[in-house]
Amino acid sequence: MIDLHSHSLFSDGALIPSELARRAEHKGLTAIGITDHGDFSNIDFIIPKIVEVAEILNRVMRIYVIPGIEITHVPPDLYGEAVSKSRELGAKIVIAHGETIAEPVAPGTNHAAIKAGVDVLAHPGLISEECMAAAKDGGVLIEISARKGHCLTNGHVARMAKKIGAKMVVNTDSHAPTDLIDSNTAGRVVRGAGLGEDDFVEMQKNAAKFLPAEFGSRV
Repeated sequence: MIDLHSHSLFSDGALIPSELARRAEHKGLTAIGITDHGDFSNIDFIIPKIVEVAEILNRVMRIYVIPGIEITHVPPDLYGEAVSKSRELGAKIVIAHGETIAEPVAPGTNHAAIKAGVDVLAHPGLISEECMAAAKDGGVLIEISARKGHCLTNGHVARMAKKIGAKMVVNTDSHAPTDLIDSNTAGRVVRGAGLGEDDFVEMQKNAAKFLPAEFGSRV
């Protein structure tokens, strides 16, 4: 199981990165992305810290830690700048906090994030067919979320992605130890969105592109 989307206490998560990685490892995960919430006020602090700890942990742990960021509530007009700066700072995965119906995300965020070239559009809410097509064309992965609130539109997201042919991943958006899930639970989340076992397998392959070859071969 690869989970590309989680949070440590560098934003609103409960755990330091090392404990988050260890708890995910104990759950049987192959890899975890630590992608704390960021905007222009904190990405220059968060990303280098996560990059540093990931490099240390990846020398000794079985799980692979992917250092990243979840660009959160950044005005759509500034998304391109935020993505570019995040990559310059060393983020190996850039996630966009999409237009979930659980929060007042600015309209146009999904489109701006896709246009800016994020890696994953998280919990995109009632995403339009136009945005889904743009995600497909741009190679942006669409998230099926295990997170409460954000998961309410999983069915819509899954149907739209299948219709258009966009690639998907399943993530937890973990903020606390109890949010982490194993592969069996992730598979149930996928089936609950109206998808099948083949879709879950494909999602894991999509996520594996962020791993070194020796880790990706485990998927």
